[in-house]
Amino acid sequence: MQQIPAIDLLKLPGLRWLGRWRYARFALQLPLFALAMLMVWDGLTGAQLAPKNSATVIVWVHYRGFLMLALLVVGNLFCMACPFMLPRNLARRIIKPRFKWPTWLRNKWLAAGLLVLFFFAYERFDLWASPWWTAILIVSYFAAALLIDSSFQGAPFCKYVCPLGQFNMLSSTLSPIEVAVRQPQRCQTCATKDCIVGRDDQPGCELWLFQPKKVGNLDCTMCLDCIHACPHDNIGLLARVPGQELISLQPRSGIGKIEERSDFSLLMLVFTWGALLNAFGMISPVYSFYNWLTTQFAITSETFLLSVVFILALVIEPVVLLGGAAWLFRRISGHNERLIAIINRFMKGFLPIGIAMWTAHYAFHFIIGFWTILPVLRSLLAEAGINFSWMPVTGLSPLVPQAMIYPFQMGMILLGSVLSAVITWQTTTTITKQRQRWAWLPWALVIVAMAGSAMWLLSQPMDMRGILEG
Repeated sequence: MQQIPAIDLLKLPGLRWLGRWRYARFALQLPLFALAMLMVWDGLTGAQLAPKNSATVIVWVHYRGFLMLALLVVGNLFCMACPFMLPRNLARRIIKPRFKWPTWLRNKWLAAGLLVLFFFAYERFDLWASPWWTAILIVSYFAAALLIDSSFQGAPFCKYVCPLGQFNMLSSTLSPIEVAVRQPQRCQTCATKDCIVGRDDQPGCELWLFQPKKVGNLDCTMCLDCIHACPHDNIGLLARVPGQELISLQPRSGIGKIEERSDFSLLMLVFTWGALLNAFGMISPVYSFYNWLTTQFAITSETFLLSVVFILALVIEPVVLLGGAAWLFRRISGHNERLIAIINRFMKGFLPIGIAMWTAHYAFHFIIGFWTILPVLRSLLAEAGINFSWMPVTGLSPLVPQAMIYPFQMGMILLGSVLSAVITWQTTTTITKQRQRWAWLPWALVIVAMAGSAMWLLSQPMDMRGILEG
């Protein structure tokens, strides 16, 4: 049967020109850079009430909603248009990086730790409620990207450091678009390999993803460098089945086999269980739990209480669930690998339910708080001497009827659970050669437990963080 050619966005009218335009990424970065500067200025000098400041409203309400929408509909558009890379790219015209990223840091351990730190700081310092701290966070991101990538060759900040980038790249495993080779046979006759080494003053892939061996969206920022560098116009933005890369067992360029990498497993664990933890921090039972801990241990330190919750949610719970499932899998199937090796093989199967939880959670705040941009806009215009007093600031309705939100969230959780079930089933049948299908049952129970937890969390009244009520 003849294979149907994949849809290529760069062959569509208008997008082809944009994709081949040398300054396409700069044109995408510039408005986001201007918006980031506006948020920094407003966060540091404007009203310190979160619902009235662009830093907190845009970052914690609108950006996160648009982010998940873009990831699920197109792909990693934020990394493509990342404003943090704009000063870095300009600096590299003057300062040429001299050093190579240390070999012992060429993994995801640091990124996983920084992602945990980000989640912890978000709760401990109430970043969602502080325009000033949100502005400082944005400035810190710019400074880190500039310092690291001005010192080290390639794009180590994106590949090994940036927590936001790791979040985006893990989520983009369910995206319907990927940067991929159009005709693999054409690459076999290419002698220059410009997509990876670059040509003239156009860099190749700075994340060291060799296109003919690249699999999926992991570690890909959709920067378009490989597209511009390829002299044969053989790389495009190709449509694919969302989640297809999570079934693939191929070695991945620049990554290897993720099924054999514990650092990737830890990153996926933090991402997936972090979705449940983030939602738990916004419902009333968390305060009851804090009160119980205070009564039992006579400790009122918020840092201590939050640390206990994080240890329970990101260490004890996943270790018990995944370790128990791996042990049962080994007993049922007779597979003799170490427990950590079994967990590594199955970990990617839990990404879909994690992505579904992040989407369902962020969608709630995005839909409820969408119109909060109006009072912020009115305040900014007033500071510029423009009177928009007619613009409403209270009594704003959700973007869609509120009764539709919970069914949508349940649909997302069910869809993510089904995808996780399919991937873990595929992994089970691959490992056991379809001899011990009952060995899938422990993983199915973990998925059911996670789906049940997600549905319960989403059914609870949730804090309207950064949103004016009434």
